[in-house]
Amino acid sequence: MTVPTGAGEADTADGSAGSPSDQPDRYGFEVDFLPTDFRVGQMRRITSAHLRLWGLTVVCEAATLVVSELVTNAVRHGRGNPVGFRVISSDGELRIEVTDGNPAPARLRNAGEAAENGRGLLLIAALAKEWGVSPDGRMTWCSLAIPEGGS
Repeated sequence: MTVPTGAGEADTADGSAGSPSDQPDRYGFEVDFLPTDFRVGQMRRITSAHLRLWGLTVVCEAATLVVSELVTNAVRHGRGNPVGFRVISSDGELRIEVTDGNPAPARLRNAGEAAENGRGLLLIAALAKEWGVSPDGRMTWCSLAIPEGGS
């Protein structure tokens, strides 16, 4: 299920809703799904469609690569737990979060030259402004910088 967070819906300090011109644009969606391989491509397509809708095609290539890596890791290493996927655009960055229920945190690995896998987080580290793992190890996230002007 996709749940939009909307644009410019933040509350002001006094609890009233500010006008969209008073607040930075904030867009987002969340999807929960069972871990199957076809979800990797599906999440890439959903993310790409949202980024086009939000006028953020400038980060589309990097974001879809990050989504591929994070969702693949959740599907492969999440021990069959449902996967939570969230993308939020706010304050000049795109944050991508994937939760898989596995308490073993994702970590960078040294993949050998002939290895066919093990480089996903290295790619994310190279593309992202920052990345990390939640304290409980169940969620891996990264933030991509959105250049001025967005699209």
